[in-house]
Amino acid sequence: MADPEVIPEIKEILGAMLFATREPLSVRQMVNVFRRAAQNYEGVATTFAEITAKEIEEALDELREDLRENHLGLEIAEIAEGYRLRNRKSAGPWLRELLEKGKPNKLSKPALETLSIIAYRQPIQRSGIESIRGVAVDSIVRTLLEMGLVKVVGRSELPGKPWLYGTTQVFLEHFGLKNLDDLPGMAEMRRNLERQQELDLEVANAGKAQAAEAPEAEAENTETPETSDESDDADASSPSPDESDEAQ
Repeated sequence: MADPEVIPEIKEILGAMLFATREPLSVRQMVNVFRRAAQNYEGVATTFAEITAKEIEEALDELREDLRENHLGLEIAEIAEGYRLRNRKSAGPWLRELLEKGKPNKLSKPALETLSIIAYRQPIQRSGIESIRGVAVDSIVRTLLEMGLVKVVGRSELPGKPWLYGTTQVFLEHFGLKNLDDLPGMAEMRRNLERQQELDLEVANAGKAQAAEAPEAEAENTETPETSDESDDADASSPSPDESDEAQ
């Protein structure tokens, strides 16, 4: 007699899924995998045909806690709007030695500086990057595009419609970020930019108000005094010195 199929726990399946994939998985993607498996396979796969996002999230929390309590050197990380199974930082030196990653980073210092500017200022055009760094960045931006860390996100409204650059999901994955808000100091920087935009708007509105008042002031200054004609008439009716002498 064949042994009955054992129904695995949801966290077991999730652990296998996260181990097998190289990209972060969102909760929606995980739900879809369970439902497609229920449609394409018979037996235990149909058990999870109606799985919900809430059940997935609860199972992820259980799996995360199991890994932490058992000190397995792995953790569930939330990266780029999804979840990924990765090694804990405490195991880093041994993994770098194993994978021969102790060599210098492929990104040079100028490339890292350029990437940082794009990450914090995006969307930004090339001339904006160059004005901050003070040097040409054509080759560096091209390298970042080839590495998939940067992408074109649109065109500027400035003359010539230059390209605007921003970071990619690969950038988030590479640096282990959930989203751009996880960048150090990003929240404070956005508040400062919003405040600066408000100040710029106030200055622009004040300038428009002054420009509107200027024509009115000029019109008032160019009006002829009403008494000018009377003064001219009075001067014209006054006798000249010769006429005064003749009258005498």
